[in-house]
Amino acid sequence: MQDREKLISKQPRRGFLQGLVATAAGTALAAPAMAKPATTVANVYLDAAKWAPRNREMVTALIAKHGIGSKTYNPKRKPYAVFDWDNTSIMNDCEEALLMYQINHLAFKLSPTEFSAVIRQNVPAGNFAPDYKNVSGKVLDLASICADLDSDYAFLHANYKGMAGSRTLEEIVETSQFQDFRAKLYFLYEAVNDTHGVNVGYPWVIYFFANMTVSEVSALTEASNDANLGMSLSKTKYTSPASLPGVAGVVTTTHFHGIRLCTEIATLMDTFRHQGFDVYVSTASLEDVVAVFATNPKYGYHVKRENVLGLRLEQNGDVYKNAYRKDWPLNWGPGKSAVIKRELVAQKGYGPVFVAGDSDGDYDMLRDFPETEIGLVVNRLKKGKIGELSKAAAEALKEVHPRFLLQGRQESTGNWLPVETTLKFGKTAGALLG
Repeated sequence: MQDREKLISKQPRRGFLQGLVATAAGTALAAPAMAKPATTVANVYLDAAKWAPRNREMVTALIAKHGIGSKTYNPKRKPYAVFDWDNTSIMNDCEEALLMYQINHLAFKLSPTEFSAVIRQNVPAGNFAPDYKNVSGKVLDLASICADLDSDYAFLHANYKGMAGSRTLEEIVETSQFQDFRAKLYFLYEAVNDTHGVNVGYPWVIYFFANMTVSEVSALTEASNDANLGMSLSKTKYTSPASLPGVAGVVTTTHFHGIRLCTEIATLMDTFRHQGFDVYVSTASLEDVVAVFATNPKYGYHVKRENVLGLRLEQNGDVYKNAYRKDWPLNWGPGKSAVIKRELVAQKGYGPVFVAGDSDGDYDMLRDFPETEIGLVVNRLKKGKIGELSKAAAEALKEVHPRFLLQGRQESTGNWLPVETTLKFGKTAGALLG
């Protein structure tokens, strides 16, 4: 499985609580000796259960310095914090989870002709990256995968009663055409992003919402969120059927199922607000998709709708079009900083005092603003640009006032850990750097 952020590490670009076992904070996950901040502030409270202690102290001190208890606090010049969403505010990626949910429920409002156009839209012709081979070892290209998807979707559209046919979803998912469709469409998603990068891949995946209303996508998102919160965290391999090789042949792809809430982030957001900060989310997923998660009270984050910034599509009224919004930056990497400058700095006159992220897509906003005193990196043991910031944080573990902090987590549960080191999914030993 190559999740969205693994793809980012290859190309410069872009989803329940369990008790912490005794070994989690032991030698396998132990971080180097760390410097203590000069003071601990009693009137700002963050639950100590799963924060790395030094991180908690540093963030607590920052809140006390700039919040309503500070003598310098000015309600007309409120400090603010910006959080990435996928793999920062939650465990895993809600856009990827929604794509798989959309596939599994055939939740498309595209004719076969429209679907055929969308899967090719703005994707360069030719071979994919060398890793994208069929099981026979042949590197695949856009034309071969799309030819098979055209055939599969035409069959599904003609036969599924949610489209133009009469067969139930339970019946249709047993067909070879559906199994081929699922494996090859998700394979195509990964191949497009890993081969051509976010400028192509991130708009491409949200074009599948074309012809849906905002409310329809919101309802679909909520259903996907709820289903994924109830799933176990597991990496599942999907292989297209040998009985239907088509033009591309048999392909295999892997999806990381399941999402987990991050209560430490939700509590931090609440603490910021109670202490007089504004809280924003900056996401490289469709803005309306993340808004469902970030604003719905049942998920516990309580972000204002107007404070969620992400990717945007052109609309015909409230109906999405398969076109990226004109004059709106791609909200990833440099685009995140551009949106913050355009929407927040232009209005307020200053940048965020705190930024949290986990990937190359967050690198720029973590470091671009002189007002940012702490950049919190959720440690996914990544290389690339975010790896540079992780290294800087690791090298500053003994500094009293570090610019960047690393926060560890256990990927088999989705929980944060009270250390800077992370325990990757399927691994038995934690690490500080990738």
